[in-house]
Amino acid sequence: MKLRRRKCIPSCASHQGVDEDELYWDGKERDKESAWSHDSAHVISQLAQCFTNAMVGPRSWVGGFFSRATNRRFGSTQFLDYTLTPMQEERLQSLKERLGVPYDETRNEHQEALQALWDAAFPDVKLKGMISEQWKDMGWQGANPSTDFRGCGFLSLENLLYFARNYPATFNRLLLKQAGERSEWEYPFAVAGINVSFMLIQMLDLHSEKPRCLPGFNFLTLLGEDEDAFDILYCIAFTMMDAQWLAMHASYMEFNEVLQVTRTQLERELSLEDVHGIHDLPAFNFLFH
Repeated sequence: MKLRRRKCIPSCASHQGVDEDELYWDGKERDKESAWSHDSAHVISQLAQCFTNAMVGPRSWVGGFFSRATNRRFGSTQFLDYTLTPMQEERLQSLKERLGVPYDETRNEHQEALQALWDAAFPDVKLKGMISEQWKDMGWQGANPSTDFRGCGFLSLENLLYFARNYPATFNRLLLKQAGERSEWEYPFAVAGINVSFMLIQMLDLHSEKPRCLPGFNFLTLLGEDEDAFDILYCIAFTMMDAQWLAMHASYMEFNEVLQVTRTQLERELSLEDVHGIHDLPAFNFLFH
């Protein structure tokens, strides 16, 4: 099975911008890209920097957007004194511990998880090595995916692997861009997945001692009912993002806007009165289309 490399957005961890982006293009189309780059090189460079920064801190494209669209804080100090149930407290603490684990390519369990992700994505294709140009077929920045995990750490790999194992048909539909009329310049699957993880962490205010925003507060109800609520919400969010991408006929420059629309819709669904568990979210059905 020969994997065809799709044209993608330059994804993350380098500052080389346009030069690394050319790796995504087939030789016969490089003239077209060069002509476009002549007029818009500064735009491409900015976009590459945006994906780079999304992994490393608050002054980021994705991170910056979420800073500008800050979670609405509870206006009442008294309301901040809400009490977690023992189950919610235990599961929130477990989730917060996961947030603090950086990806470490020297740890066997991290390398095994990355290998498992490859095997789930391309079961008929043998990976030649943990550092390999093959990773670009999944939408990583370069030959070593470990450089893309800055900012979200091991959790973002766990999210992708959970998606692949629990909803394989939907995972592969998004990975291989099988649904709908696709853009000529598609979002890179793996790096987009990391950004979805980042978006959820910010939206739910998970770095606080306990969520101080309404989406995060509502999420605690779901977490109390299902210990996998965050991972399932990730799968829902990623699938919703792809559906929004198609509905908006988006291309690489609209990725920020698509994430914003996805976040807004998730916040609305989390606030619905009849949502008592993760499976009650209307967008949960996206996982089975």
